[in-house]
Parts: sequence; structure tokens; C-alpha cells
Amino acid sequence: MEEPIADKPQLLQRSVRLAHSVWLEVVDWVTPPLCLQCQMAITRGAALCATCWQKLAFLDEPVCDALGIPFAFDEGDGALSPAAIADPPSWDKGRAAVAFDDHSKHLVHLLKYRDVQEAGLAMARMMVGAGRSLIADSDVIMPVPLHRWRLWRRRFNQAAFLAMQIAEQSKLPCLTEVLLRQRPTTPQVGLDAVQRRRNVRTAFVVAPDHQALIEGKTVLLIDDVRTTGATCNACTAVLKDAGAARVHVLSFALVLEPTRLHIEA
Repeated sequence: MEEPIADKPQLLQRSVRLAHSVWLEVVDWVTPPLCLQCQMAITRGAALCATCWQKLAFLDEPVCDALGIPFAFDEGDGALSPAAIADPPSWDKGRAAVAFDDHSKHLVHLLKYRDVQEAGLAMARMMVGAGRSLIADSDVIMPVPLHRWRLWRRRFNQAAFLAMQIAEQSKLPCLTEVLLRQRPTTPQVGLDAVQRRRNVRTAFVVAPDHQALIEGKTVLLIDDVRTTGATCNACTAVLKDAGAARVHVLSFALVLEPTRLHIEA
């Protein structure tokens, strides 16, 4: 009996996934995968060996509901850290997969400056684990945008790559043309908190013809590294002004000591 027409797209998708899986197995057999950190041979591509995995400082629950800063003990659902109480962020909830340090910085730089997409795949998997509660509570996923000139120089937006991978794993729509960076900004590295806020002020805008896509929705904003939160605050402000009901922030790495702004993210 012929398969119903409505099921054919699903059959095609399953066939594509199967072919992709077989292709990955062939590639791994021909060129054995290596750890993204130490280059030791491992059994799975786009991953870390056990030793390098253990060196990452994972930010597991319990954490501050707004900033994702880890707590020493469970303070209950919705608990906020002193930092979040003293200076509340514009977004509603925030999480990060790992603390920003030399080990996580290496993965960030592989994706951001060397276009190693395998690093992005590994980062996205960790972010899905850390942000599972935010993903379940969100309607759409959106990356922090790059200005078109920086995108041209860098060739791709690492936040957009992470957002698309997370969207694929979570089955949520990824909107890359809604939030735009309307003017170029100075790199945030080396700027203090006040300078960072000033640097990104008025930098972002929601495309008017796409505004209806976020009205009344909960947006999950994706970035690779969160330091003081100035960029995410600026993005959140324009998203909520455009009608987003709530904004959650999910990043790969979180700088736990944002006063050390000389660190190159």
C-alpha cells in the first residue's frame, strides 16, 4: 500500500538523518575523531576526552535563577543571588553551561576565531543540558546578532551557529532576522561595566516587519560568553519594547568575576 502523501516529508527527513548518521560513521572510521582540547583520539567526534571534560567547570543546579551563578546549597525555586538582587538584569531567567576559564575559553576561541564548528556542536550540547528548563519555557530561539560589517569580516556569527544547533535539538524555531545590530560597536573586551553599557546602547533594533513573530512570546536569547550582561540587557530591552512577553538568556560560558575585564572572550 502506498504511503500517505502527508507522511512522505517525515520519511524523507528520517532518510536524510539516517544517511547523515552513516556518513558520520564512515568519516569517523576514515579519520578517527580527536579531543577538541588535547587532540587525543576519542570514540565520538565534536567532543572532549574524559580528562578534558572533567576540567570544565560546569554550572549545575542549584544556581541563581536570573544570572545562573552557582549556589553552595539549594535555596529553592526562583532563588536570586546577591548580585541579581543588587543589580537585576533586564531578562527574566539566565543560565550558562560552564564558567569562563582557560579550558572553556579554548572552545570559545575554536568556534569564534578559527571556525571549528565541531567546537560549536560540543558547546551547543552542553548548553541544551544546562538550559533545559529555559528551553521548555520558551517559544522561539534567537542569537545575539553581529553587525553586518563584522559578520562580513568574521564570515559567520558564532551565536547564530549555537542558536541553530540548539533549535535543531530542541525543535524550537530559530529567528535570525528579527533582532538586528543596527550600528557597529567597539569590541567589549577590556571595557568596564559602564563602558560596556554605553557601547551597546541603541546598538540593537527589532526589524519592524518581523515584530509580529515575537509579540507575546518568550524568547530564548543565545550568546557564547556572558560577562557583565550589558549586551544581553540591551537586546532584552528592545525585544520587550517590541512586544516579547519574556526573555531568557542562555550562554555557553559565564564570567564569574566580571571585574576581570581584561580576559579575552
